[in-house]
Formats: sequence, C-alpha cells, structure tokens
Amino acid sequence: MYEVGQYVVHPGQGVCKVEAIEEKPRATYMLMPVGGRHPMRISFPVASEGRLRPIIGSEQAKELIGEYPQLPVEKLGNHTNALEEERFKDELRNGTCRDAVRIAKTFHARIAEVKASNKKPPVVYERIFKQASERSLQELAVALDMSVDDVRELFLNEGEDASQN
Repeated sequence: MYEVGQYVVHPGQGVCKVEAIEEKPRATYMLMPVGGRHPMRISFPVASEGRLRPIIGSEQAKELIGEYPQLPVEKLGNHTNALEEERFKDELRNGTCRDAVRIAKTFHARIAEVKASNKKPPVVYERIFKQASERSLQELAVALDMSVDDVRELFLNEGEDASQN
C-alpha cells in the first residue's frame, strides 16, 4: 500500500502525489496529478493499486539520462498510424519511465526524418511525442527533485556529449 506524500504513476494521468487515503466507504487513494495545467484530484481504489507504480528512483533516473544516446529508436512498422498510436499509447499507460523516454526518442527521430524531407509530420507523431516526453520529463523531474526544464536541459547535454564522441 502506498503512503500519503508518496509519488506514483497513474496509467492515465502520469505522475501523481498521494494526498490522502480515505477508508470509507471503500479504501481510496486521493491522488493529485503533478504538472498539468489544471490538475484535479483523482479518486483511485486501493483495490486496483496494482495498476499504479512507484516513480523511478533518483539513481535510476540519472542512469537513464546517461544512457539516452544509446537507447534504440524503433523503426516504422507496417501498421497504420492509428494502430501505431494505439500501441504506443498502451505502452505509455502500462510501461516504465524507460519506455516513455524510448518512445519520445523514437517519435522525435521520426518527426525529424519527415521534416528533413520537407514534409509535415503526421499529427499522430506529434501527439505521441508530446505525451511520451511530458510523461517521462515529469517523472524524472520528481525523481531528481528538479524542474522539467532542468531535466530537458540534461537530455540536451547528453545528446551533445554523444555527438562529440
């Protein structure tokens, strides 16, 4: 069971802080999403806590940022954009922070590839990239006790260091 003050990852809302645990009428976590424009408190049944996961630890977060240049970029499959979107959204809902970072890197590369051909990237690419980057940056920011902008800067520095090697 999670405790008040602990951060967890909600499958739909991303990183949330456990603000309270109400016992009646049923045991329920009261979660407050981190980051969003207009966060609203969420009731989440304790009985379904298996769908929540704890956020990544600070050491794991540092390792993940350090490994960013080596993370693989997935090649485009033989699926429609709708199937790709559904697959990656499901992976974001149920996956780890590493999965979110990998998905963000994959769609960043796909968007850059399309733009390099002087074409406009599909809206679905932009949407998946935004969701994956927001989710991963929020989780890493909480894990490292930094702002989202500071974490973004760490990724940019890792990318520059890799390109200089």
